[in-house]
Amino acid sequence: MRLSASDLACVRSGREVFAGLGFSVAAGEALVVLGRNGAGKSSLLRMIAGLVRVAAGQLALDGGDPELTLPEQAHYVGHQDAIKPALTVQENLEFWAQYLAGPAPAETAPVAALEAFALSHLAGLPAAYLSAGQKRRLSLARIVAVKRPVWLLDEPTSALDARAQERLSQLMQAHLAGGGIILAATHAPIGLTGAKELRLGEPV
Repeated sequence: MRLSASDLACVRSGREVFAGLGFSVAAGEALVVLGRNGAGKSSLLRMIAGLVRVAAGQLALDGGDPELTLPEQAHYVGHQDAIKPALTVQENLEFWAQYLAGPAPAETAPVAALEAFALSHLAGLPAAYLSAGQKRRLSLARIVAVKRPVWLLDEPTSALDARAQERLSQLMQAHLAGGGIILAATHAPIGLTGAKELRLGEPV
């Protein structure tokens, strides 16, 4: 499997964010997207996720499921945690598992995902009562609840303490070891040793 882009361009509100962008990431590899604020890191991830229109160029996932689009084979975790405050922690995760139509049974996948992010003891608590770090862990838990080969993570360690960051690093390494692909936009190290780098907003 390989995710690639060629001559990719992004235009937002009439402004060219980036153009002529190219990269290639194979199964088992990670690409860390770096750059100043406004360089287009989030826009790039959202474009791959199908949330931002491709102004020019091409995106392709070779070796994926031919019956599914690229966005249908990718997890996107953005700045917003996308959590319903009135639902419990487990209900939030069950919603995502059903909405994303994961292959694992909905009644077991959320339980395993909560355990992966040390949230099991909070399963019955309304999400409104979670701390910022707990909300982030709940948002990230859907990448475990539903299996998808491509992970698009925007500042994934935001609000996470050292223990949660270490756990996320372990999960990312396991995803890569299983042939997955990760693209992560970040300003700080996130535990992806040996990852490729793509710098936006800088001369080539």
